[in-house]
Amino acid sequence: MTKHTVPIDGVEVPAFFYGTAWKEQQTQHLTELAIASGFRGIDTANQRRHYDEAAVGRAIAESIAKGLVAREDLFLQTKFTFRRGQDHRLPYDPKAAIPAQVEQSFASSLGHLGAEQIDSYLLHGPTSSTGLAADDWAAWRAMETIHDSGRTRMLGVSNFQVDQLQQLWQKARVRPQFVQNRCYASLGWDRQVREFCRAHGVVYQGFSLLTANRDTLAAKQMAQIATRHRRTIPQIVFRFAIQIGMIPLTGTSNAEHMQADLEVFDFSLEPDEVAWIEGADMR
Repeated sequence: MTKHTVPIDGVEVPAFFYGTAWKEQQTQHLTELAIASGFRGIDTANQRRHYDEAAVGRAIAESIAKGLVAREDLFLQTKFTFRRGQDHRLPYDPKAAIPAQVEQSFASSLGHLGAEQIDSYLLHGPTSSTGLAADDWAAWRAMETIHDSGRTRMLGVSNFQVDQLQQLWQKARVRPQFVQNRCYASLGWDRQVREFCRAHGVVYQGFSLLTANRDTLAAKQMAQIATRHRRTIPQIVFRFAIQIGMIPLTGTSNAEHMQADLEVFDFSLEPDEVAWIEGADMR
């Protein structure tokens, strides 16, 4: 079991998350396997199009019943997703006002996860690719109200551009503590957003670190770094993410890979190796 955490405003947050997207019928089994392997940060969303949040909840309940973990051992993160990101299986009334949709979705998440409190609640992407619209602000204000009530400990956003982060930061009453984005090596591993996060004390969560970066992973230098450390290339990527201040997500469905992913805390990359990987977009 990994005990590696990142302290954020007095909360010990796991330094590595298991992502439950795109698992469908395997969601419960794989989430149970991830918990048994040692993952304590579990990421999901109330978006049936890509997640089965209820199955994640069943996995948590089963893991607790088996005595593998207690609820307080786990860091649960889920999301509110606007209508455009959903399919027909909505967790709220689409005719309701946005604040009511947020409340309905959140209440549904509590039920799915069998929890009285969510550790981290994210806005699962803004309504458009640029700027923040009235609906974005309505959703965030509703999330702030949930935070005020103590039903979630932390707030964050996902799939945000740096200009959107800047707008949110300037006007939010409760500022985001996490940004979770798909992370492309070709864009400097989301360099602009990470720089914003570093400057403002926000923690960056990166997903698709492997699947979005096949060319970089296939580079000869990556193989050389992996050989030097006697590690796999995925282990090198996850270790790199941790060293540059990122919480990585993995969604592997392989039990051996789950174990291997968590074995990235007992070695370090050299500064020149980190610099080479981080500069992938410059080449």
